[in-house]
Amino acid sequence: MINKEKAMPIFAGMAYALLFGLTFMFISIALRYTSPFLLLSIRFSIAFIVMSILVIFKILKVNFKNKNLLPLILVGFMQPILYFALETYALKSIPSSIAGTISSLIPISVALSSAYFLKEKPTKAQYGFIMTSIVGVVIIVIFGATDSGSGSLVGILLLIGAILSQTAFTILSRKFSVRYTPTETTYFMMGIGGFVFTIIAFIECLIKGDLTAFITPFLHKEFIFTIIFLSIFASIMGFFLINYTLSKMEAARVAVFENLCTIVSIIAGVVFLGENFKVYHVIGAILIILGVWGTNRFTASNHKIIEEKAINSTIREKNRD
Repeated sequence: MINKEKAMPIFAGMAYALLFGLTFMFISIALRYTSPFLLLSIRFSIAFIVMSILVIFKILKVNFKNKNLLPLILVGFMQPILYFALETYALKSIPSSIAGTISSLIPISVALSSAYFLKEKPTKAQYGFIMTSIVGVVIIVIFGATDSGSGSLVGILLLIGAILSQTAFTILSRKFSVRYTPTETTYFMMGIGGFVFTIIAFIECLIKGDLTAFITPFLHKEFIFTIIFLSIFASIMGFFLINYTLSKMEAARVAVFENLCTIVSIIAGVVFLGENFKVYHVIGAILIILGVWGTNRFTASNHKIIEEKAINSTIREKNRD
């Protein structure tokens, strides 16, 4: 029987995977009423305001006193700034179901990064499954570009960039998890995201001469529903859960939960948005998911040793600060 200490990070990982898996669909819906940067501005500003209220009333506790904030700035740049800027624009040209499928490469990307940063080398079997997933992505890219034109290809390339930034975030958040609580990391991420995206959105509105763009989306009930989900559930709860999980598990293990995001996003896109899922999508999806499963199934890593190395390395860096 799994004890509570071991079970909580697992349940947290499953919960954030469910929330993030639905995010693709809700972003696609919200983009019907506003531009990508306006959506990001509204999403993270609301999330930051809600968290600030909870902090003021001491429901949430944060303490940045005498703490070096540069690591958090780096984490915040990778996620949400870079990741969501790339992902949101990608979703303007590719279906959410396909985005979820390609995003299943994140665990593999993290595994390869862990081999360098955590000295965890993939086994021969893992290398084989990594190539399997890459073949799946290539199939989707080639046939998707032929089917939908260059816009689809650009969207896929943007999403690959988002995958790389998510990988960097996963490694960095894990690395700095002993310096900050999950609440502190999440609060800082919401703040820097709201600040940066609002500046960009404001400049965008000034250029277009339409500052009312910040208000008009709220005239639609569908947008209000989606922004509540994206701000409260996906942003605050989702990022708290992933930061909590990263504080309890090493990055390679946490990335496994991205598999669930893929399944959720595909089902949501096809069932609720009526998106097409053609034969080459099915073939590519099977290869990607098979590769992701095999990469994480046939691991020779000792998780306890890896976790101790990561924590000891972070403590040494903290002492140098």
